[in-house]
Amino acid sequence: MTTFVITVPGTFVVDVTESSCASLKSKLGAQRTGLSESEGLDLLTLNNNGTFSVRLEVDAADRYEAELDALGFVSTALQETGFAEKDALLGTPAVTGIDSDI
Repeated sequence: MTTFVITVPGTFVVDVTESSCASLKSKLGAQRTGLSESEGLDLLTLNNNGTFSVRLEVDAADRYEAELDALGFVSTALQETGFAEKDALLGTPAVTGIDSDI
């Protein structure tokens, strides 16, 4: 297994309150590991224009599986925070880091 850092971009098409942003960060925190803490990665970056990016660590056998897992996790976290699929449009996930013993 390899730990991948996956960045999932997106755009909120509704207003985001401070409380919903805090709730989302809390849900995303379940994916946080020592890697993101030691590298100082922000789980959620929210820009003024409604765009955002989520950076998660995912343990997976390959890049494809890691990207799918991250996309599913972000989608679930958004829904559990109260955002409908049409409220937060997700882009294509990308590998932005790899931590491996190889």
